Amino acid sequence: QVQPEESGGGLVQPGGSLRLSCTAPGFTSNRCGMDWYRQVPGEQRYWVSSIYTDGSTTYTDSVKGRFTISEDEAKDTVYLQMNSLKPEDTAMYYCKTGPRGTWCDGWSDWGQGTQVTVSS
Repeated sequence: QVQPEESGGGLVQPGGSLRLSCTAPGFTSNRCGMDWYRQVPGEQRYWVSSIYTDGSTTYTDSVKGRFTISEDEAKDTVYLQMNSLKPEDTAMYYCKTGPRGTWCDGWSDWGQGTQVTVSS
């Protein structure tokens, strides 16, 4: 399995913005989409957003209107633009090919994640 590489996390004040990047070489040529998840230590991992091969996108309710997922196919990279960040957004963010339950779901492994901390 391919291990995605997440980057772009950091420390930001409430109301601030970050753009996360997820690179998984070959995922676009394999006609897979990409999902973003986040996890707080000791808690389960939650789905945040998805982008599909047709360019459509979905978001969990808590981030709608604040987060935007996008893709640069040439770079095999997916981005998660996060605006109006809240302390509750603090988590380790991961990406993984999808959709869930498909061959694409198994194409990539979990990466190391990138830490997002929202604090004043």
